[in-house]
Order: sequence, then structure tokens, then C-alpha cells
Amino acid sequence: MDIERVKQYLLNLQTTITGELQAIDGQSVFESDSWQRDAGGGGCSMVLREGAVFEQAGVNFSEVYGDNLPASASAQRPELAGRRFRAMGVSLVIHPHNPYIPTSHANVRFFVAEKDGEDPIWWFGGGFDLTPYYGFEADCRHWHSVARAACEPFGADRYPHYKQWCDEYFYLKHRQEARGIGGLFFDDINEPDFDQSFAFMRSVGDHFLPAYTPIVAVHKDDAFGEREKQFQLYRRGRYVEFNLVYDRGTLFGLQSGGRTESILMSLPPVVNWRYNYQPAAGSVEAELTDYYLVAKDWLAEHDDGH
Repeated sequence: MDIERVKQYLLNLQTTITGELQAIDGQSVFESDSWQRDAGGGGCSMVLREGAVFEQAGVNFSEVYGDNLPASASAQRPELAGRRFRAMGVSLVIHPHNPYIPTSHANVRFFVAEKDGEDPIWWFGGGFDLTPYYGFEADCRHWHSVARAACEPFGADRYPHYKQWCDEYFYLKHRQEARGIGGLFFDDINEPDFDQSFAFMRSVGDHFLPAYTPIVAVHKDDAFGEREKQFQLYRRGRYVEFNLVYDRGTLFGLQSGGRTESILMSLPPVVNWRYNYQPAAGSVEAELTDYYLVAKDWLAEHDDGH
């Protein structure tokens, strides 16, 4: 188990992603903000704000360690109680200006929990998901085709399994509504061995840019008006609700004494809530929830005119 190799990959991934996003934006630059955690570890937050394409884009690397895992981790894995832990990962959230460009999130991470005299318990996790404001069939097919390509070398069952896990995880139970069109979500990966598990995490991390940047390129110059912008701000509220109520990464970061500014970087800079808002029946805004946010096989042939 080569933990330093994992760390170097994650640092390189952060550099690669920030470099490409900055080139796409062409106006603003990522600012680097390094931090230390009193209880052990630290990280580097890279944030681009008020760009030409991206209203806010954050790509964070963190590595934290301590004597006990927080409740958000050990509650689901009681065998971890009383073990030292080391956790590292890259997490990113991109909030574009243009409502026709989806918000996107990705995360790849590694955990190891150790106790003297016992074998370490370790696993990889991560994934990526897409949150559109206005739906486009071609975007959905492209996103999921790249997600499937990331999984294919590791078995035909991986994509459908982790797609379903993503659909179930990024779901607002109190709204009975999906956060977006999904993608991949995986956790507790430690089989068949370290090298293969690490290779799968790398594949997911390396496929994020090919999945997202073509969608940005298609829509970054789309014309939009106040109606579309206001709908984007309203739908961003759903993103906030999920991250503050359900997201395990947010809960782990806060409970483990992580850096609050970096953890809450995922939240959009501007957001609106409107009491009991309902889009007009048959509108493109209504189509988002009526069609695009309903879990489906995006790679199957569609015969419904979309």
C-alpha cells in the first residue's frame, strides 16, 4: 500500500483540473489558499471567482489525520472506532455563469484507519455528478458515456452499479427529487487489491475533464436572459439544501475539524429561494424536473422525441 503515490496523484489531479478550467475561463485565475489543521494535516484550496465562464470554481486538496474518526465515518463502520485515521482527497464544485452550463461536482478520496497489532482498514471512494438547470439530451448521453468509459476496464457491472448508487445518493428525500442527472458514486473500494482499487479511482478522476469540458464548450456562448438566470439561482437552492442536509463529505469535514471555508466552498456564491414556486406546466423549466431529473438509462435508445 503506497499512500504517498496516492497523495502525489491527487496533487497532480488538482493541478491538471485547475489548469484546464482556467484556460477555458480565459479571464480569472485560481487563487491558492494553503491551510493547516490543528489536529493534524492540512490542504490547499484553489478557487476561481468571477470569471468569464465560471462564477465560482473550487478545487480542493486535503489530507487530514487524527486519533479517532468522526461520528459521520465511524457510525456506519463501527469497526473503525478507536483507530487512527488518515484521509486525503480532491473535491471540486464548479458553478458557471451561464444557466445553460450545468453545475458539476467531482471527488476522489482515500481513507486508511490503523490500530497497533491489527491490519489497516483502507478504501477508496469518489465519483462525479452533473446538475443541469436546463436539460439537453446530448449532454446527458455524453456525460454518462464518459462515466461508463471510466468504468469499462474494471468490469461491465461497475457503471450500472455506481450509476444507481449515484442516483440514490444525490437525492433530496424531503423534496422527493434528484439533485441532478447523476453520474458515478462509489465508496469502500478495496478489492481485489490496492493497485486495482487505486487504478479505478484514478480512472474516475482522469475522466472528469473529458466528461465536463465538452459540455461547457457547447453552451458557454449560449444567449440567456433574466428568466434563465433567475431559474438557475432558484435551482441552486436545491444544491445548497443537499450539501447542508445530506452530503457525507460536508458532514465529515465539519465533524473532523476541517477548514470550514474550504468545506463550504461547494456552495454557490449567489442563490435564491422562492416560496412554493412552480414552473409553468409544459415549460422548459418544468421539463427539468418532469423529465431530466427522473432517473433513467441515458445510454439507452430513446423514442419519446427528446
